[in-house]
Amino acid sequence: MAGLLDGKVAIITGAGGGLGEAYAKLFAKEGAKVVVNDLGGSRDGSGSGTSAASEKVVAEIKAAGGEAVANGDDVSTVQGGENILKTALDNYGRVDILVCNAGILRDKTFANTSEEDWDKVIKVHLKGTYCTALPVWKWMKDNGGGSMVLTSSTSGLYGNFGQTNYGAAKAGIYGMVRVMSIEGRKYNIRVMGLAPGAYTRMTSDLPGRQGKEPDPMSLPENVAPGVLFMVSDLAADHSGKILGVSSRGVREIKMLQTNGFNPGRPYTAQEVAEHASEVFFPKAEERTAASA
Repeated sequence: MAGLLDGKVAIITGAGGGLGEAYAKLFAKEGAKVVVNDLGGSRDGSGSGTSAASEKVVAEIKAAGGEAVANGDDVSTVQGGENILKTALDNYGRVDILVCNAGILRDKTFANTSEEDWDKVIKVHLKGTYCTALPVWKWMKDNGGGSMVLTSSTSGLYGNFGQTNYGAAKAGIYGMVRVMSIEGRKYNIRVMGLAPGAYTRMTSDLPGRQGKEPDPMSLPENVAPGVLFMVSDLAADHSGKILGVSSRGVREIKMLQTNGFNPGRPYTAQEVAEHASEVFFPKAEERTAASA
C-alpha cells in the first residue's frame, strides 16, 4: 500500500523527542526519507553539542524499515540552517517538506523576563525558523516547490500568562506564514502554520499538569496525523492557513475583522469610543448569547 509521502524527503527540526520525533516516525512510515534534526540540550536551551537524541530516533526509524539520517546543527544560526539543508541534499538529493518544530521555553512574567531570556527564546523560535526555512525556500524555489509547516502557538495567537517572549516569537511566526504563503504561490511552495497541543517535555510541568498522568489522546503520536495531512498532497489546495492540532482534533484558527467605523470624514476619539461600545466590544449579555 502506497504511503502518503512516498518518494519525498522531509526535514524536521527539534525531532529528537516529543512532537518532532512523532512527526519523523510517522512521516517515515508513510514513505518519506527524513532528516532528523536536534541540537540536544535542555528545555531552556542550555547545553548542546550532542546528536544522541536524533541518532536514537534515526535508529528506531531504520529498525522499523524506514529511511532517516541524523543532524545536530543549531537552527538559530545561518550556518546551521545551511548545514541542515546540506544534510538532506548530500544524503537524498532533494527536499520536499520542512517542518520547523525546534523550540525552548524560558517562562517568566514580563516584569521578570531578563534580556537573556528574551533574546534566547526569540533566537531559537523566530530567528531559528528564518535560518532553517530560508535555504530550503531558495532550493524549493529553484526546484519545483514543496511544503513547509512553521510552528506557531496559541500562546502567540491568543496569549498565555508568563510567556511574553515565547508568545512574541510565535506571533512573529504567524506573520511569516501569512507573508510566505503569498510569496510562495508563484513557486509552488505551500506554507501552513501549526499551533499544536500535546503532552511533551516542554509542557509536562506546566500549571495543572505536575504529577499527573497525561491524557493518552494528548500524546505526540495522536497529534502527528494532523501534521501529516498538512505536509501531504491532501492539503495541496491549502496555504497560509493556521491549524490548531491537539487531542481535541483539528481546527482552523483565523484572524477576523469586525465591523469597522468609517464616517468618511475626520473623527474624534469620543466617536470611536461610542462606536466601539456598540460593535467592537458587545455587552456582557450579548457575548453570553453569542457563545451559547
